[in-house]
Amino acid sequence: MKKKIALVCGAGGFIGSHLVRKLKEDGYWVRGVDLKHPEFSPTAADEFIIGDLTDPGLCKLVMQGGIDEVYQLAADMGGAGYIFTGENDANVMHNSATINLNILDAMHKTGVKRVFYSSSACMYPEHNQLDPDNPKCSEESAYPANPDSEYGWEKLFSERLYLAYSRNHGIEARIARFHNIFGPEGTWRGGKEKSPAALCRKVSESTDGGTIEVWGDGKQTRSFLYIDECVEGILKLTHSDFSGPVNIGSDEMISINNLAAMVAGISGKKINISNIPGPLGVRGRNSDNKLIKEKLHWAPSVPLKVGITKTYNWISEQVAKAAK
Repeated sequence: MKKKIALVCGAGGFIGSHLVRKLKEDGYWVRGVDLKHPEFSPTAADEFIIGDLTDPGLCKLVMQGGIDEVYQLAADMGGAGYIFTGENDANVMHNSATINLNILDAMHKTGVKRVFYSSSACMYPEHNQLDPDNPKCSEESAYPANPDSEYGWEKLFSERLYLAYSRNHGIEARIARFHNIFGPEGTWRGGKEKSPAALCRKVSESTDGGTIEVWGDGKQTRSFLYIDECVEGILKLTHSDFSGPVNIGSDEMISINNLAAMVAGISGKKINISNIPGPLGVRGRNSDNKLIKEKLHWAPSVPLKVGITKTYNWISEQVAKAAK
C-alpha cells in the first residue's frame, strides 16, 4: 500500500517537529519546510526544505509530489513578550497572512485538497476574557470579533480565508484554535518563550530560597496543553469530517502565580514570587471543550502537573548544559 504523503509547514518549530515525529510513527512519508531546522533534536522528516513560505514560488514547489495532507503551522509568533509589546505587529500580521495566502493558492493550483490550519485562542474577544475566574472561550463566542492582539486578528482573518477556499475551491480545511501548547523541546529563553517554559527556566536557574519575577499580579489565568495531546488532537481533527473551528486545549485553568508555585513544588526548592509590570494579554483564558467532545468524541485528559514535570526536567537539563 502506498504511503500517505504529508507536508508540514513550520516543521522546524516546537509543535511542527513533534507532529513530524508522530506522522513518521504512523507510517507517513513526511516533507518538512521551515526557515530553520528543529533546535533541540534532528528532524524526523524524510525531506526537509529550508525556505521562507512568504515566497509563493517556494509554496508551489513544496506542494509537488502527490501531497495527501498539509499541516499548516508556520507563523510569526512567540509568547507574551513578543506578541503584546506591539513592536512586532507589522511583521506578525504581514508574514503570517502572506504564508496562509500562499499556501492556499498553491494548494488550489496543484490540486492538493486537505489541510489542517493552526489558529489560536488569541482570536477570542478580549471583552469575554476580562474575568480571570470566568472567561468565555466557546467557539461561537468569536463574534462579534475583538481580539486582544494583532496576532489574534490575523488568526481570525486566516480562519475565514481557509473557510472561503473550502467553500469556493473544495479545499478540505480543518481548523483548530490552540490554547497555550507546552512541553519539552519548546523555546525556553530568548523572549519568544511562553509562560510555562519561562517559569521552568526561572525556577531552574534560581537557588533554594530565591525569588523569581512574574509579570502582572499573577492572578491572570490560563490553561496549558501538553504537546503530545495537542498532536493527538490535530490528527483526530484532520482525519475527521468536521471542519471546525474547534478548540484544542486543556480545561484545567490555573493562575500564573499558582503555576509558578507548581513549578517550584516540582523543583523541590522554596521559591518566592515577585510580581512586576510586564506584557500580559487577557485576564483569563480557558479552553471550552464541549464542541470537541461532541464532534470528535475526544478531549485532552493529561493533568497539567504531569506535563509540567516533564517540561521542568527537560528545561533543567538545558539550563545545566548552558551553564557549562
